[in-house]
Amino acid sequence: MFWQLISRQLAPGGSNGKLSIFIFHRVLPVPDPLLPFEPSAEEFDWMVRFISRTFTVLPLGEAASRLKAGTLPPAAATITFDDGYADNLLVAWPILKRYGVPATFFIATAFLGGGRMWNDDVIEAFRLSRKDELDLSEFDLGIHQLTDTTSRLNGYESVLGKLKYFEHRLRSEISREIACRCEVPAVAELMMTHPQLRLLHSEGAEIGGHTRTHPILERLDDAAAKKEIESGKQELETLIGTAVRVLAYPNGVPGRDCSARHAEMARQAGFDAAVSTRQACATSTSDIFQLPRFTPWDRTPLRFAMRSMMNLYRVS
Repeated sequence: MFWQLISRQLAPGGSNGKLSIFIFHRVLPVPDPLLPFEPSAEEFDWMVRFISRTFTVLPLGEAASRLKAGTLPPAAATITFDDGYADNLLVAWPILKRYGVPATFFIATAFLGGGRMWNDDVIEAFRLSRKDELDLSEFDLGIHQLTDTTSRLNGYESVLGKLKYFEHRLRSEISREIACRCEVPAVAELMMTHPQLRLLHSEGAEIGGHTRTHPILERLDDAAAKKEIESGKQELETLIGTAVRVLAYPNGVPGRDCSARHAEMARQAGFDAAVSTRQACATSTSDIFQLPRFTPWDRTPLRFAMRSMMNLYRVS
């Protein structure tokens, strides 16, 4: 009740409404020391419990429409997931249903049905390698020690931070080469299958676009970026049999990963709203095609609650 009162004071709704959009990627069955920013099922349970008791949670499409119309309820929020991991359905969705909370899932279509994202190849290579050192200097990706969990975590984070800005094909080739050098097998299938995505949609989840191959749009020419946005939307609509109205830009940092050009492409493609990863809450003055979101990194209930309230002071 305490946090609910604060949230409603800070976000009263209507024309003065504020929309908090939470970002998640995965929810793990158990904690993973190499994925410290991905909540476990136990952690996600108390996160959703807090959100459901503190905010009025809406699917993104409805929330964006009401934001634009000035009819948001007090303390409005949306829960979003990026990429299309199978644990979204298998682990996160049952928890969301338990609390009666809607969510929006942004899907990169190229990785559905047995595919995997290049970053998971890199993470598992660093996790499973028996080497003490990994030299990637020929790719301008540094030399990394693999002596303990901390060094492996720091190593793959450094590599991912640089590699995600490589051209898609080269990025995929290098990630496979890293796995080969580490002498580790291909990672298990982590992404949803087509039937799993259709099941998620049939049970009431909102499905959104996330391009096809998850490129950094700002690194593509306009024709390629437009094709990524449109083809991802079209493939999803074919899979779930209904219009896809919301989009999340891959990586999503405005000015670095995406721009007003891509917002216009999203509008022309038929989306009603799109989200970035700018850290703030949305207001009636926000660009509906560049809505901010934030990631709740904290792993204790008090800090999670405080960060959620602090985000209401940051407006776009």
